[in-house]
Formats: sequence, structure tokens, C-alpha cells
Amino acid sequence: LEVPGVEADDVLATLSTQARDSGRKAVIVTGDRDVFQLVEDPFISVLFTRQGVSNQVLYDEAGILERTGVRPADYVQFAALRGDDSDNLPGVPKVGEKTAARLVNDFGGVDGVYADLTAHPQGRRQALAESEERVRLNLEMMRLRRDVELPVSVDDLTFEHDREELIKVFEFLEFNKLLVSLSEVLDMDSGFVPVSEPLIPTLRRPSGPADAARMLGDVARLEGPVGASISGSFFDDPASVLGLALAGSESDEVMWLPAEHLTDDEVLEAFRALTRGDSPPLVAHDSKEIMRFLLSREVDVRSLGMDTAIAAYLLNPAGLPLSVGELLERQTGFHLPSESASGETSEGAEEQLSLGGMGSSEPQDPPGAPDPQEEESRREREAAAQALAAARLAAPMRKALAEAGGEELHDHIERPLVRVLARMEHRGIRVDLEGLKVLTRRLEESVEKLRKQVLAEAGEEKLNLDSPKQLGKVLFEKLGLTPQRKTKTGAFSTAARELEKLRGEHPIVGYLLDYREVRKLCSTYGHGLQKEVNSRTGRIHATFNQTVARTGRLSSDAPNLHNIPVRTETGKAFRNVFVAEPGSEFLVADYNQIELRCIAHLSGDPGLIQAFKAGEDVHRSTAARVFGTAPEEVTYEQRNVAKMVAYGLSYGMEAYGLSERLHIPTEEAQEILNSYFEAFPGVRQYMGDSVEEARERGYTETLFGRRRPIPELRSENVRIRQAAERQAMNAGIQGLAADIFKVALVSLDRSLEVEGLDSRIILQVHDEVILEVPLKERETAGSLVHKEMSGARRLDVPLEVDMSFGRTWLEAKN
Repeated sequence: LEVPGVEADDVLATLSTQARDSGRKAVIVTGDRDVFQLVEDPFISVLFTRQGVSNQVLYDEAGILERTGVRPADYVQFAALRGDDSDNLPGVPKVGEKTAARLVNDFGGVDGVYADLTAHPQGRRQALAESEERVRLNLEMMRLRRDVELPVSVDDLTFEHDREELIKVFEFLEFNKLLVSLSEVLDMDSGFVPVSEPLIPTLRRPSGPADAARMLGDVARLEGPVGASISGSFFDDPASVLGLALAGSESDEVMWLPAEHLTDDEVLEAFRALTRGDSPPLVAHDSKEIMRFLLSREVDVRSLGMDTAIAAYLLNPAGLPLSVGELLERQTGFHLPSESASGETSEGAEEQLSLGGMGSSEPQDPPGAPDPQEEESRREREAAAQALAAARLAAPMRKALAEAGGEELHDHIERPLVRVLARMEHRGIRVDLEGLKVLTRRLEESVEKLRKQVLAEAGEEKLNLDSPKQLGKVLFEKLGLTPQRKTKTGAFSTAARELEKLRGEHPIVGYLLDYREVRKLCSTYGHGLQKEVNSRTGRIHATFNQTVARTGRLSSDAPNLHNIPVRTETGKAFRNVFVAEPGSEFLVADYNQIELRCIAHLSGDPGLIQAFKAGEDVHRSTAARVFGTAPEEVTYEQRNVAKMVAYGLSYGMEAYGLSERLHIPTEEAQEILNSYFEAFPGVRQYMGDSVEEARERGYTETLFGRRRPIPELRSENVRIRQAAERQAMNAGIQGLAADIFKVALVSLDRSLEVEGLDSRIILQVHDEVILEVPLKERETAGSLVHKEMSGARRLDVPLEVDMSFGRTWLEAKN
């Protein structure tokens, strides 16, 4: 249920009150403490979700009293004094839960507390006096409404189900255990009982490095795929890696290789032999982490046969990431064994949620900390089970990929790309740390200067520039600026998007926007990047993800180098601190207008194709057609509009989106779009066909076979359906551009290796690849990059690549 202008808690409060008034019992399931005020025996209780579905407690009135120290009827009084950080509602300083409960119980509530402040100790008296306005506002904000006008009543809320449809959906989604549980809940016979056994490995530990090398030789002689798993998180803390587990698919035996053995020359040589291209195919879940760990030991894995996480992503890019255990249950008749904190393996598959009786008792933590040795042993067994699961998943996942048409995409693009990204991350990009520190100090000075300019324009000395409430008062009440939009709380918005519209009304707006921008640059990139520079290598080793974006594009984190700013000169300065090694320079290669070229190819529009083939300024040519003028007479503004339309279409933009970007009425934006489609009718036809084809199939598909399910195309909700239509329009364009770029990365990395060059790919940003190139290889590397990128896919229009060299990233980009 959704009621405009009303929070969800108020809807819950109204429904539970209706249930109480009609004599029904209601249980509110939530993690929000505000609903404690609603608890009322015997009608309303709260199932409080503290940590997912496995950690909940059911509260009645006695439970709330024991949990908070006050009765549910007094909870709002208690919370107003204590405050609520989660809702950004501060309480009285130094008044915690115990003190707040005592004050409410002793004085009867907020009114009683403030009736005579002399009844309180001096320190608290002052804090109470200074906080009274805030506390009374908390009372108002925290008290839930129980009389919301709802489109339905509690009498309308009945649970109905179609047994056959439920079974069909659950079987299709392979919710095997859930189907059995559902059948029990609904007292129906599903006709299907899945067989699921725990997958329990037999661990084989080497007696020393020599034995480890012999065992690796045994693994190399196995028939079929070899599952691998790492214990620990190399990305978060390389020192936490205990070792690797390796398993064949035909037995339960798993080899455990301790990390310390991977410093021994004989073991390393055996591992290199195991991971050559002619070795048994390696199968792992999130294999890049294993590759990065092994690269730190100078082992380059070339034998990856499958990454089950990537395979699962290709089968359903819109779904939540699945663990190797979840995949095992869906694809085989096995499940990973659960282990207790003591390390004992339990074959009782699922942890059951028990609501227990009414009351306030909460589960207690097991006494004592786990024994370090036992914990280490548990982690070894966990990695072993995951390695065995990966090995067992190879065959069913390959079958699923083949049935979904994704096998070639996995084998020829995504799988080889894992090694490219692992090597790229391992090398990282060099940073001039001193230069970064100087830039950061300069930004800090600029932030302080801008802060003072804002305060001077505001005529205030203690204005908190991070408080929307305080800013709103100054901007819209004191200075009388024109409010643009209200937030959900009813206050006028001080968001950057709204303030941009007021930039000319008062000097404070420009100073405030500049302050925010520079402060973000300072904290996010100035201080943030310094923390990410590896002290040993002097380089940043970011992570690049293949399984995040639904379109197939790569993303970056730890840190996100895709977001290094480019729009302002201040932001661009950060690119100047990324520097090439002495004797080398950066080669930056960027696809020229790749989305537009994809639109031209996919739509087959003769006008767009001709413009690209003739080598014209495509935005100028487009503007000339849209505005009905000669190319040489196209103004800068007209060219910019044409550019905005062209790029917007690749993201499914419609008239409203264009009007927002150009700051023009929606009707005018629609006229521009109509003119564009009249000039390029093939584009309109392609957009419409893409939506209808996706609606019919249930998914979009790129030229490389990348599928993206969009079930929302059949939604009865207009807004959801329209958003899905925009996704369907852009999925083929964005997906094709992503596939082309990935093919180019794989081909380029392979060619650099085949040619024996020292030039290496070190960074990828959107449609741009950055190489670190020794000066002596400049010409050879440049030629190779152009060849592989421009030849990644034959389209009806040429793929053009812009290339430049420079000592820093900024110099190369300029």
C-alpha cells in the first residue's frame, strides 16, 4: 500500500489499529523501533527484525517494557528525550536509554520533565532547557498516525493463492526447498519433494612444501574440471588469506594448500604447471580474487574454464548475486553443510525461524570467543566445500548456459576477460602521492574560503552548511529566494539540482554550489585517493566488476576510478596525479561516439550511416537535419541539442528527460524529439521494435547473445512499464557497446602478450582504455591498440578510436 505524502509506518499504524478495533490480532514485522508505541496486548505485537529473517524477536507489552524500560504507551515520550540517530532526530545530550526511561517513569513524560527544571541536577537541567524545542519536535515527528485514509480497509486484506500457479512458478525458479516449506504453510501437496544431501569434503592436507608440490601434480592429472576456492578476502586484507582449496568433480577429496607453502619455489612451479592453458580447466566462484592472490605469488592462471558467478550473472543479469552454495542447491541435488561456531558440521540443512512464545527474551551470544585454531580449521573446511561445489557446478552451469544461448559469450568474452582484469588490477596505476597531497591542501584552503563567502552572504556566523533545515531558513525565509521543490518532509529542497535553477538570484547560491563541489572533491578524491595508494607499490589497485551492471558494462570500486571528475578544471586536476613510470608514458584510447555508432548499425538508418561513413561531424549533420538548416549554419546551441538527443536516446530518454537537461518546457522537448525522428525514421522504428520484441520474448538480446530479462514490460503499473520500455530501448545499444569494448580488451591484451611487448593495460574507464607504454614501444603499441579496438566488431559504420599519449593521465587526455 502506498499513500502519497504519508510514511509507511503511518500506514502500518492505521492498519494495525483497524485490526485491533475489529477484534483481530496483528503482528507488525519491521526493524523500525517507532512501532513499539503501537504494541497493545492482546491485539498488536511487533516481530522485530534485528538482522534479517534469522534474528528476530516477538515483542508484547512486557517485552517492550523489558527492552526499553517504559510501557509502549510511553514509548514516544521516551524516544523524544533519547532521540533517534537513524531518523536524524537528536535528543537531549547525554540522555541515553536508561536515563530517558527513568525520566519518563519518574515524571510521567515530557510535560512532567519540563514542568519544573529545578527538579533535575544542574548539568542535566541545562541540557534539557537547551533541547526543549528539539524534544517537542521529536514528539510530533515520532508519534505515528493511526487515522490515515487508506484505499483499502483491513477487511479487504485476505490471502488467496492459485495452487497450480504457485507450484509452476516455484518449480520454474527452482525454489525446491521453499516449495516444500510453502506446501507445509499452505497445507497443500506440492507433489514434489527435492532430494538434497550435504556436500561434505574429505580434506587432504600436505605435510610440507614437497608434499604440497606432489599433491598439485596429482591435481594436474585429474580428468575433468578442478574446483578452486580461497579462504579469506584478498581484496579486503591480503594477509587474511589462509590458503586455497582444490577439488576434482569425481570424488569428495579436496586438497588444502596453506598460503605459506606458496612462497616455496617447488610449490610455485607446480602451481604454474597446474594453471597453464593445457591443464585441467579451473572452475571457481568469483575467480578473479584467486587470480589476484596468485599473481601476487607470480602465478598467472591461464586455465580458467568457468567462473560460476559470471555464468549465473549471464543467465540472469537482473537477479541478485548468488553464492556458490545457492547455485549448488539450484543446480544439483546437494547443499553446502552448515557449521556451528564451534566448527561442528550439521547435516540439518536449514536454520529454522522460530517465533517462540510472547515475551521479551532475546537470543544470547554463545559464551566465550571461538578458539583461533578451531576457527582456522572451520574456514579451511568452508573453502574446501566451496571448491567441491564449484567443481560439481561446472557441468550443470555449462548446460544452462548452452540452453540460454550464453555459452559463447561466457567462453569468448567474459571468461578470458577475468584474466585481463586480474592482471590490470594487479599492475594498478602509479600515483604522484606528494602531488596529490599538495592538491588536497589547495582544495582544503578553497573549501574554507568558499565557506566564509557563504556565511558572509548569509549574514550568519554559525550556519551549518550541511544542514538542509538551516540552509532552507536562510535561503528561502531570510534571503527570500524562490523555492523550487518540496522534499517528503515538506521542507523546501536545497539539493544541487534545485539550487542550480537559482544561481542568478543571489551570489550565495554560486558560492554554496562551489563549496559543495570543492568539498566533495577534497574528501572523496583528495583524502580518499590517498588512502587507496598501496604503500609498497605506490600505485592504486582498483577493482573492476563484470557482474554488477545489467547492460554488461564494467564497473569500478575500491576506489571507483570511473568517477574521477572531468567536468570542471578543478576536478580534472586529479588526473594530473596519475603518472606513468619513468621511461614510460600513458596511451589513452577512447572509442569515438560508440553508442551513436551502435544506434546507426542497429537501426540501419541511412541518414546516420551516411554521416558516419562520410566522416562528418555527426552532431552537426544531425542538427542540420533536425533544425532544417545547412550544416555550416548550425549554431553551437543547435549542435549541443542534437548531441544531447543522440546520447539521451542511447539511455532511453524521453521528452521529460530532454526538457530537464535543456531547461525547456516538455512540449518543446517533444517537438525536438519529433523532428529528430522525422530526420532519422530508422531510429524511431528500431526503438519501437526493440520494446515490442522484448515484450514478446521477455528479454533483450545483443548481437553477441547477451540477454537481459525485463519482465516489468508486462507490468500493470504504468510507471514501472514505461521505465521497463526505456530499459528495453537502451539495452541493445548499451549492451552492444559493452560487448565491443570487452572484445577489444581481450584481443588487445592477447596481442600485447603475443608480440612480446612490455606495454600493459592498466586502467579502463567507460569506453576508454589506458596503457602504460615504454617510450621505445610507442609506435608499435599505438598501432596495435588501433588495430584491435577498431576491429573488435564489423559494423555498418566504422569504429573510430581516438588515441593520445602523455606523461600523466590529464596530459594524455588533453
